[in-house]
Amino acid sequence: MAERSFKAEVAHLRKGSGDTFTGEGILAITKALLENGVGYVGGYQGAPISHLMDVLADAEELLTELDVRYEANASEAAAAAMLAASVHYPIRGAVTFKGSVGVNVASDALANLASSGVTGGALVIVGEDYGEGSSIMQERTHAFAMKSQFWLLDPRPNLPAIVKAVGDGFELSEASNTPVMLMVRIRSCHVTGTFDCRDNLRPALSVRDALSNPQKDFSRVVLPPMSYIHEQDKVTKRWPAAEKFITEHGLNERFGPEQSGIGIVCQGGMYNGVIRALQRLGLADLYGQTQVPIYCLNVTYPLLRDEFLGFTQGKDSVLVIEEGQPEFIEQQLGAMLYRAGSSVQLHGKDMLPMAGEYTGQVMLDGVTAFLRRHAPDMLPGAVLAPNAPVPEIPDLSTTVPVRPPGFCTGCPERPIFAAIKLVQQELGQHQISGDIGCHLFAALPPFEIGGQTMGYGLGPASNAAFDGGGERRAISILGDGGFWHNGLSSSIGNMVFNRSDSVAIIVDNYYSAATGGQDVMSSRAENPTKATNNPIAKALKGVGVEWIRQIDRTYDVPKMRAVIHEALTTDYAGPKVIVASSECMLNRQRREKPQRKQAIAEGRRIEAPRFGVDEDICTGDHACIRLSGCPSLSLKRLDDPLRDDPVASIDQTCVGCGNCGEVADAAILCPSFYRADVVHNPGRIERWWAERQARVIDWLQSRRAARRLDVTGAAR
Repeated sequence: MAERSFKAEVAHLRKGSGDTFTGEGILAITKALLENGVGYVGGYQGAPISHLMDVLADAEELLTELDVRYEANASEAAAAAMLAASVHYPIRGAVTFKGSVGVNVASDALANLASSGVTGGALVIVGEDYGEGSSIMQERTHAFAMKSQFWLLDPRPNLPAIVKAVGDGFELSEASNTPVMLMVRIRSCHVTGTFDCRDNLRPALSVRDALSNPQKDFSRVVLPPMSYIHEQDKVTKRWPAAEKFITEHGLNERFGPEQSGIGIVCQGGMYNGVIRALQRLGLADLYGQTQVPIYCLNVTYPLLRDEFLGFTQGKDSVLVIEEGQPEFIEQQLGAMLYRAGSSVQLHGKDMLPMAGEYTGQVMLDGVTAFLRRHAPDMLPGAVLAPNAPVPEIPDLSTTVPVRPPGFCTGCPERPIFAAIKLVQQELGQHQISGDIGCHLFAALPPFEIGGQTMGYGLGPASNAAFDGGGERRAISILGDGGFWHNGLSSSIGNMVFNRSDSVAIIVDNYYSAATGGQDVMSSRAENPTKATNNPIAKALKGVGVEWIRQIDRTYDVPKMRAVIHEALTTDYAGPKVIVASSECMLNRQRREKPQRKQAIAEGRRIEAPRFGVDEDICTGDHACIRLSGCPSLSLKRLDDPLRDDPVASIDQTCVGCGNCGEVADAAILCPSFYRADVVHNPGRIERWWAERQARVIDWLQSRRAARRLDVTGAAR
């Protein structure tokens, strides 16, 4: 079950010539792939292109009709390796994955692919996860394109430009026998718009057809001496071919007047921000007509020397707008000017921040600073005036509290870390390594468990240095998605081979939950096109793990604590693995809420568990919150003047998982939690009994109120 279904939108992918497509950038990319005769597609989910994988999965019926092979790959490395089909065969192939981390995982396959070169068009669609909306380390994909020398497209963030870039990418790849990377930023993936459709094309050669006539070429194998020839081929043939194609087809764009003393060079993905900054300064209109010349790099690698120098002709100064660091583009353009003996002043990171996302305000400040120095006559008087105030986004940090990411309400991973915290209170602090996924939130308050993460599926591997034994065993956290991605071999296999004496806890929530709830091999759902229901414990036994404990309900905090305690204190000296399984509550609610709502509307009897806190029993020490951290568990101030401290309170977002009560019981806290089942469409007897109970409760409350002292101390 993916986070979002695109079943309805997928129907628009069948539109043809004469139709107008309206939708998100993700859907536009899929439509463009079909219009350009793609033969096979694959990838691995991850922000901001998770939805692209979801669209492809929902469109599998259409892909099959067009004889397009679709593969939900086990990792980014597997996806990149899939492009090997384009090495010997004239088949267009495309794969997609998350930005820098996906490229890192796929680096071996991508390096080999770039070395051997391709016959068919090979397109890697990368979601560039950089900036304030990112969930990963801040790096750019650009460096890898330079290292392996494949071409990098960064189209303007509007649907016609993105769709055109897909076709340009395939043609550029075929013209230069080089794989091409198409970079789409977070906003590009979700921008909405329209474009004129073309008919979908069946691949000229399908993978099915290719199997009937196998091809091979000894010169494409990446082994000496061929690998040395490949490097020369890149420089002497592929690069010039790419430059020729980019120039002849006008992939880079120029806007604004031909003659001017200044100019701006920007990445295609930065174009909207640049034009908006110029609009705010009165130097561009809503249609993109600009008074400042712009050289828009829809291809950021390779950079074209003659094209750039032609743009700088007659100019005194140029501003390079390049988001992120290092400033690869600025350095290359500076070298071109130096070698050409040009006197043009090149600005970039001296007027814009070296690192961080170029938001609207950052862009406005940088462009304004550049124009103040080199074209003050173009600026409005209000901006040009000395010490003129620059409109700034208000600082909300003083009024809006910091809210770090955390587990969802009812998340089945929360009780796992509550149990670990309880065990550590007894046995002392342990060395704990985290992993990529939702469970990484445990590093934050209130749990503060796990101090580092080295990569998807590498939780136990990153604790390998502590596997040699000691006073306390090391603990590693690993998710089910990471387990199947890379963890089975790189982490668990590593533990078995090296006779590790540490403990690994595999958090099994039935899905690749952090990327949107896609199915994995151990998912419990019946997937018509994928093999699910493959137990993790079975795979563990297959690689040699002997000490395995399976827990099928993580909300049982006492049991979780007992099993973790056993793993940390047992005399068994080999790898110890705990598989802690419960369904992701977010996915469960996505499935059950519509079913429950429909049942209630039909008049069927439905029970919905809810939890609460008895205010008279709650001591107000808030230990339950420190051991749970559930968003629905908050504080409430009482009207009782004798109780100053707020008590725990459960709000209306409670999903009835029961974790708060389980934790309170396991930690021997005050017994203030209670469960109440909300009954929808009760029967006649239930309504009669509820009325009698309400009358008794009203009488008891009135009786208690009559005996209560008022604030003046006078007896009632």
